[in-house]
Amino acid sequence: MALTISSKADQAKTLPVLLAATLVSQTIPEAISAVHYVDNDDVGGGTAIKHESSEGKVTSKEVKILRLYLELFSSNLSKEMFHEEISWLTQSTNLASGDFKTLEPHLLDLDKRLTLRTHLNGYSTTVAEVAIWGTLRGNRITYAYIKKNHMINVGRWFRHVEEINPWISSSLEALNARGKEKKAAQGKAGASYDIALPDTDKGVVTRFPPEPSGYLHIGHMKAALLNDYFAHEKYKGTLLVRFDDTNPSKEKEEFQDAIIEDLALIGVKPDKTSFTSDYFDELYDYCVRMIKEGNAYADDTDQETMREQRFNGIPSIRRDRPVEESLEVLSEMIKGSEEGLKACVRAKISADNPNKAMRDPVIYRCNPLPHHRTGSKWKAYPTYDFCCPIVDSMEGVTHALRTNEYRDRNPQYEWMLDALKLRKVHIWDFSRMNFIRTLLSKRKLTKFVDQGVVWGWDDPRFPTVRGIRRRGMTIPALREFILKQGPSRNIVNLDWTIFWATNKKYIDPISPRYTAVLKDGAVKTNVIGAKHTPYTEEKPCHGKNAQLGKKRVAYSKSILIDQEDAASFKVGEEITLMNWGNAFVRSKSSSPVTTMDLELHLDGDVKKTEKKVTWLSVDGQNLVSVELVDFDFLITKDKLEEDDNVEDFLNPKTEFRVEAFADENVAGLKADAIIQLERKGYYRVDKAHAPGQPAVLFNIPTGKTK
Repeated sequence: MALTISSKADQAKTLPVLLAATLVSQTIPEAISAVHYVDNDDVGGGTAIKHESSEGKVTSKEVKILRLYLELFSSNLSKEMFHEEISWLTQSTNLASGDFKTLEPHLLDLDKRLTLRTHLNGYSTTVAEVAIWGTLRGNRITYAYIKKNHMINVGRWFRHVEEINPWISSSLEALNARGKEKKAAQGKAGASYDIALPDTDKGVVTRFPPEPSGYLHIGHMKAALLNDYFAHEKYKGTLLVRFDDTNPSKEKEEFQDAIIEDLALIGVKPDKTSFTSDYFDELYDYCVRMIKEGNAYADDTDQETMREQRFNGIPSIRRDRPVEESLEVLSEMIKGSEEGLKACVRAKISADNPNKAMRDPVIYRCNPLPHHRTGSKWKAYPTYDFCCPIVDSMEGVTHALRTNEYRDRNPQYEWMLDALKLRKVHIWDFSRMNFIRTLLSKRKLTKFVDQGVVWGWDDPRFPTVRGIRRRGMTIPALREFILKQGPSRNIVNLDWTIFWATNKKYIDPISPRYTAVLKDGAVKTNVIGAKHTPYTEEKPCHGKNAQLGKKRVAYSKSILIDQEDAASFKVGEEITLMNWGNAFVRSKSSSPVTTMDLELHLDGDVKKTEKKVTWLSVDGQNLVSVELVDFDFLITKDKLEEDDNVEDFLNPKTEFRVEAFADENVAGLKADAIIQLERKGYYRVDKAHAPGQPAVLFNIPTGKTK
């Protein structure tokens, strides 16, 4: 079952249903398979919300959807309570009114109901309760009234429901996310989306044309998200994804599949997906036509000489080759014959144009390797510069948004369309997203993979979508950061600290807290005053998010403390053992510390101690072995220049591993979980704990400089 919600509709109608759906899915995870947000005034048919069952049945009335969710939830309710829930669901529609005179009697009824009650109905959160809460929160009039505390019982209850259900805030944020992304993108310096694209009143079709020769990196993501933004949000148009699969030497189906997966992951949903190879026949015909019309010629000049001639503005001796001869050479190229393999086809634009991109660029070149989609049919393929403008025009693209590294080739793009008398396409170029000490060249990244400098394309030191996700970046944070950059043409080198600081905002509220002590130098400590028999207590996994559940904390007379903490203690000093209480340092061995005695002082004031430390009980639990992994940049220079040799700036050590003990709760963590080890940082579980094998945890940067 799926729920679709208009993010622009009246939240007094949409928020109750969203909260009810979330409550039900927490109790019955399989009940609601997906929630989709549509950035339109409605979801179709003039309705703000719709629920689609697994059989395809659509329900669009708010009360009917709420009743449906109540029925799913009803296994927890008595018959009497079920009927009360229905009554309050009906009442929720009355509280959605925009007229205070209409609202007031219903608010008074609610206030009376909540006298001496913690919950609206029964002793826990119910569907009707979150529906009423959502209606009041979504209605601007009632929300303003509650904030002024005019009704004490309603105000008390309203705050309590939000406090005990932290997921409510997350649901509200999700509903507002589209609008926030727009405001964030438009409200920051250099991030204005009002770039006055021409002829948008005639419709907007954008495209993202990745080459399936590697995995998407953060630079590609900017292009993908900007094209998606202008097509789907700014102008309600169409987004095409077209694979530029014209080079069999580099392309693999593996890369193609990965790109499709990564685009879906970041929320980019094209209206159509195509391949340049779909148009090889048409592109060949256009090449033949250009030769016949005197706008192209076959050239067998060797590569080095051609490069030198283009640089110095010297025309090729084949430039005025007869048309029939050029066509014969093209035919040999397609066959992959010995003669054909020596040649290419060049557009006849200019030999000495000041813009070197206009100096008779190659538009067809040979490659005898089989193509991953067309097999061995072709032995010659069009270049990107030739096929891009043609296929853009053929597929109906109205605006080609691309990075300004192509700026010198924009006149070439326009020349191709003029020469073939094809429909024009507007071009807008924006700056690439560059980061300090980071390579975004696919050729250089491929070299790192091939040479074993990194583990693969998903290496956490890599700027690929998969690499930064493996490091611990969340997709919402990634989208927010990139959309904040906007379509500016200003070229800047971004700092990763801002990138990771954005991520911290998302992971901190949802990361359960656990404890680890480094094995190296761990100090075995005797706790005077502790109970003789080890015991455990349940503690919240997150002090501000009860939804994350509980964890077991073991207590005993024997605990482990990090060497660095123990070395900082002074005998007689009062410290705080987190999740336990205060203690006095009674004795400790000399540095490095090997043994120590602490005496509990649980009546002590934790606010008055300078040092608050983490610890682990040796007894009462099975400590879990973990490997904590941190990473550094692959290169040592902030910005590599064109003539810099990458190998000269490779960082000799980029991976740092330490072994640690963790509390027993860590044994149950699954791969990809994001947690916080208190006082050590945030971590993503790359490899879950298994018998005889440690859990492997990757440190997630937070934007703080070390």
